[in-house]
Amino acid sequence: MGIAAKRIKDIGPEPQSFDIERATKENSDYRSVAWSGRYLQVTLMSIPVGGDIGLEAHPQTDQFLRLDAGRGRVQMGAAKDKLTFEMEVSDGWCVLVPAGTWHNITNIGTTPMQVYAIYAPAHHTPGKVQATQAAAAADKDDEPAAWSVQPQHASDKHG
Repeated sequence: MGIAAKRIKDIGPEPQSFDIERATKENSDYRSVAWSGRYLQVTLMSIPVGGDIGLEAHPQTDQFLRLDAGRGRVQMGAAKDKLTFEMEVSDGWCVLVPAGTWHNITNIGTTPMQVYAIYAPAHHTPGKVQATQAAAAADKDDEPAAWSVQPQHASDKHG
């Protein structure tokens, strides 16, 4: 305690190790890319009270999300208007999103929801920091590194 939060520096596909729970809890940005490999990527997220991750589907990206603080409502389904899976999650819970599945997590708690996400394959620009969800939505320069391994690309879908 008493030590200022330190942003994890994305060093690309080099060996890396850090306290992911601490980094996730200390992150105050909507999204901060912590590590980018050739085949997967780790991002830290902070979702404000009443906010959400944003309804989306990644056609060729599986995703693992874990809550390290806060409470959320997960919704998933085959179409953005057919979210048939719903679950309340909290500290310690994970959410597994198969490629192509529409999904969202809404913060239903009284404190920021602190989440880390693992994308496979990588999904964002290495080291990218987006302070708010609006900044992320407006960011037109957020692509995986050229050295990352990507499938034949199908665009993400947003609700």
